[in-house]
Amino acid sequence: STPAIAYYRVSTAKQGQSGLGLEAQQAAVLSHARSKDLEVVFEFTEIETGTRKRRRPQLEAALDHTRRIGGVL
Repeated sequence: STPAIAYYRVSTAKQGQSGLGLEAQQAAVLSHARSKDLEVVFEFTEIETGTRKRRRPQLEAALDHTRRIGGVL
């Protein structure tokens, strides 16, 4: 199987703490990975609002890690 990196983002701290948005994203990513013979080897999670243009350090780290291992995001 091909290595994959998962990136999750929830828009509020409350969502992040409750797991509501995060659990749904994780289930969708794992289902997709299984259907494409991908193995999720690392996960990155970002909790922040999407209302302002901000750097997304976890997304940048996920992209960098994906490039280093030759996987997919």
